[in-house]
Amino acid sequence: MKDLTCKLLVIGGGPGGYVCAIRAGQLGVDTIIVEPKWLGGTCLNVGCIPSKALIHAADEFHAARGAQEGSPLGIQVDEARIDFTQTMAWKDGIVERLTTGVSGLLRKAKVRHVAGYARFVDGKTVDVDGPDGPMRVRAEAVVIATGAAPASLPNLPFGGKVISSTEALSLTQIPDKLAIVGGGYIGLEIGTAFAKFGSAVTVVEAEPSILPQYDARLRRPVEEALAGLGVRVMTGTRAKTEGRSGLIVEGPDGETEEIEADRILIAVGRKPNLESVAAEGLQLAMSGRYVTIDERCATSMRGVFAIGDITGEPMLAHRAMAQGELVAHVVAGGRDVWDKRAMPSICFTDPEIVTCGMDPEAAKNAGIEFDIGQFPFKANGRAMTMEADTGFVRIIARRSDQAIIGVQAVGRGVSELAAAFTVAIEMGACVEDLSAIVQAHPSLGEGLLEAALNISGEQIHS
Repeated sequence: MKDLTCKLLVIGGGPGGYVCAIRAGQLGVDTIIVEPKWLGGTCLNVGCIPSKALIHAADEFHAARGAQEGSPLGIQVDEARIDFTQTMAWKDGIVERLTTGVSGLLRKAKVRHVAGYARFVDGKTVDVDGPDGPMRVRAEAVVIATGAAPASLPNLPFGGKVISSTEALSLTQIPDKLAIVGGGYIGLEIGTAFAKFGSAVTVVEAEPSILPQYDARLRRPVEEALAGLGVRVMTGTRAKTEGRSGLIVEGPDGETEEIEADRILIAVGRKPNLESVAAEGLQLAMSGRYVTIDERCATSMRGVFAIGDITGEPMLAHRAMAQGELVAHVVAGGRDVWDKRAMPSICFTDPEIVTCGMDPEAAKNAGIEFDIGQFPFKANGRAMTMEADTGFVRIIARRSDQAIIGVQAVGRGVSELAAAFTVAIEMGACVEDLSAIVQAHPSLGEGLLEAALNISGEQIHS
């Protein structure tokens, strides 16, 4: 068995792991990263990036199909066709470019990459089983960044026509009929894309509404858009088992129904990947199924850190990246702690939803008195020129000092406003600050200005 030593060992090459390793290498820390499958992890290979590529392709195809029936823009298309094989090849090309880039950045930072599966021997030692033979790696500090995997259902195990998001993003054909179990962001992003590709989509959600983490005002434009695409949404409904021609479900009245489906996508959440690195001698404090960490991402074991999805919600790639960078600085001798005020989240449905900080319900539950400012995109010139005048921007301001504690938006293209929302909260902006900023015209960003002015009743355009 080959022996390797380093100061920092990173287990997992996803967004959290590779960012941690690159930053550590840049800081002069001798670093090894162990990844058994793909550098870039789920996000780059079978998650964030490929799903957004398919969403864009679906948008383009849907627009072309719409032009067949006459467009108010005067665009005419005789017949819209799609070569899905070429679509997937284009998507795969983007993934390859990004993962190749990660590999190059690791080499540039002088990080050693070991391919294989890591299993702990003790808190400072792991054995790696990979294509280059067995290796033992000893490190002064270890970061567990193994991410999460799609959760399955006991009554609907993966296999055959029952697929996870990973398989959904690698399909070679557009399914005629697609049933989706789970009305969260993963299921609805993929469902919206395939509905635009031409699939007959049915969404089955056990909760009373889809996207239950968002309030009704943010959900409503998405619900209306799904209906416009012909997506059937069944709330208060439970998936029971696979039937002869599709999915058997039980409605709120207790009646069962079989939904015809060529594919059944299970999108009920994700579970942390800990089994692959577990060892009998490793004792980590846990919060349910997640690893407990402190403000420096340290676990209950000295010299062992954990970042990303294995540490719990929110399971976001950019959270993992920020945690990874923090740990690199800690291992390099820094005194960094986690002090982020804001963590943006984007749901890439059509229209998109962006949230950052507290929504009205969260502020109310925290006992905070607040004011709300809102501006509709139907009064925004840029939104009109994009045929995207559905939705709004909403600001939550603490009444005592008018500090911005939350911003939400729903609308086409609002994902790009997430940066402004996050900066406003992270920098401690108040309503007066946002009201005094000159926003470019015409732009969706003007909605942020008008929402701030709305709090004091000084809005111009609504």
